[in-house]
Amino acid sequence: MTSSLATVPASFANDARMTSYLNTENITLNKDGVEYHPLRPFLPRHAKILFLGSFPPQRKRWCMDFYYPNFINDHWRIEGQIFFGDKNHFVDLTAKRFLIDEIIAFCEDRGFAFFDTSTAVRRLQDNASDKFLEVVVPTDIRALLAQLPQCRAIVTTGEKATETICASLDIPEIPKVNTSVNISSFIQHPSPISLWRLPSSSRAYPLSFEKKVAAYQQMFEQIL
Repeated sequence: MTSSLATVPASFANDARMTSYLNTENITLNKDGVEYHPLRPFLPRHAKILFLGSFPPQRKRWCMDFYYPNFINDHWRIEGQIFFGDKNHFVDLTAKRFLIDEIIAFCEDRGFAFFDTSTAVRRLQDNASDKFLEVVVPTDIRALLAQLPQCRAIVTTGEKATETICASLDIPEIPKVNTSVNISSFIQHPSPISLWRLPSSSRAYPLSFEKKVAAYQQMFEQIL
């Protein structure tokens, strides 16, 4: 995967300071309905938590070139509420986008890494639903973790992501939502490592914002 910094897309050109994690080289590989991951992995060397979703939504739904880019996805609101007592801490309400530079600085400081469980997919329908994603190339999870020697937990944020990582690592039992399992026996890593399955931050997932906050907070309290 390329590590070169992509240019800021035209849709965000009114703010030249905005960072972009767009993987333009991967995007040029898209062919015959197969999409390659459009973002570079975000892997601070000292990261303690690796968040793995399924695959980013279509780019027309993005408000920034980073993870959880859909403005109606609540991941960054959940983290804002937990760490700052304000769900809009990372939100530019006027521009209807997330504050990417603040998010990146925060994640680097806290040690949060991000990628997804699929490196290439095929969308069986023209939407962002995990139900209609066909995994073409699963992510090499072990290669990601090799770059994160201090990682203590992998956090999946949806059923598709959890199923994909369990298949990739030969984990026989898929954890239920709001539970974790020790996966040290399935992967060689300098530190003991657990797999947490948390509720999706998508608003399509039928759970209140407050209960999602409580679930994520419980995980953070045990890992950090």
